[in-house]
Amino acid sequence: MGTQNAPGPQEKRFAAYIDGLAKAAGHADREAPLKSYCTGLLLPGKRKSVEPMAARLAPDNVRRTHQSLHHLVADSPWSDEALLEAVRGSVLHGMKKKGPVVAWVVDDTGFPKKGKHSVGVARQYCGQVGKQDNCQVAVSLSVTTDYASVPVGWRLYLPESWARDGERRQATGIPAEISFQTKPAIALAQIRQAMEQEVPSAPILADSGYGNDTEFRQGITELELLYVVGIHDNTTVWRPGGVPQPKPRRKGKGRPPTRLHRDAGHQPVSVKELARSLPHQKWKTVTWREGTNHKLKSRFATVRVHPAHRDHKRSEPHPEEWLLMEWPSDESEPTKYWLSTLPAQTRLTALVRVAKHRWIIERDYQELKQELGLGHYEGRGWRGFHHHATLCIAAYGFLVLERTRFSPSARSGRLELRTPAIPPHFQPRGSPHARRTA
Repeated sequence: MGTQNAPGPQEKRFAAYIDGLAKAAGHADREAPLKSYCTGLLLPGKRKSVEPMAARLAPDNVRRTHQSLHHLVADSPWSDEALLEAVRGSVLHGMKKKGPVVAWVVDDTGFPKKGKHSVGVARQYCGQVGKQDNCQVAVSLSVTTDYASVPVGWRLYLPESWARDGERRQATGIPAEISFQTKPAIALAQIRQAMEQEVPSAPILADSGYGNDTEFRQGITELELLYVVGIHDNTTVWRPGGVPQPKPRRKGKGRPPTRLHRDAGHQPVSVKELARSLPHQKWKTVTWREGTNHKLKSRFATVRVHPAHRDHKRSEPHPEEWLLMEWPSDESEPTKYWLSTLPAQTRLTALVRVAKHRWIIERDYQELKQELGLGHYEGRGWRGFHHHATLCIAAYGFLVLERTRFSPSARSGRLELRTPAIPPHFQPRGSPHARRTA
């Protein structure tokens, strides 16, 4: 941390960055607490909830600072969408100096929670613990280059039990216009909004939780975007060169049949069955990037197929697309599958590199959670949940900008941002010996 009275170059850049974002937050009186909140997220400290950040920022005036930060995040009615758009505008400009946008990545992340009163908490799959648990889940859309990424969309998934519960909706301030939506539907809305904001378009990447949803894939295609999305191993397709047949014409009078037809001798197969039936020579070893200790590589195969989901209710087959399969040499069976609408002339190596580019979002979430306190917000309301996440993304955006300049090692807690010493007897909220406060 800096020790001089005059601000250093990094601190000046941070001030300029925050000044640009403050306009998106509306009233001028939000500028100072917004800067303080983002500073608190970037400073060293294990806990990034409001009270411990207030103690780091103003140890001689913790209560007043706490009230200011709490009002900004829990009560102040500024627009998360407007601030995220401002973050994207600032950060993407810097990211593109080192390369073009290569993908939009859809993902979600969970936050384990005790109790049942925090907005959206329910027993559902939580990726952080790898199983069903009591948690909140948020859906995000990130824009990426080969080397950097930044979230541009963020929204809490509201389980149906919450969407129908008027009492809990009122208690947590869920807006009236928010109804139940599946995660793929939320992601599609984020994609549409990014297109309206004229974000440079790129293929959509998503895991099988989204890719297995036919309406999600069709929605992307209707927006004239391409995709590379994971699917489950039981997803059905027609074998290469095969398509569903028109229903046989009935004898006698009547309208001719319009729907496609299946029979006992003409059925689609699961992608797992298709992958296992491919000859050995179809599988090629591909290296897609440098890992921490070695190059990452595996065996892959591709074929052109027609997806078969509910096509017996259609009059035309689903369009042909790529089926990408991975079968590591040390595994007894294939492990991953993707469908892709990348052009038919796309090479295997290019297809693999795009599919595997989702890894960059894992890095984002790890840093947002571990270093910037994405899951540390202790309030229960809809507004506070989204405001805190938006400010975490804003702080992360500054780190991304610093890395695109000349400092790939820029990390939260290692920046030249100054702060007074924390009082020696201060116990942050959430510690074993802390007194519970509002």
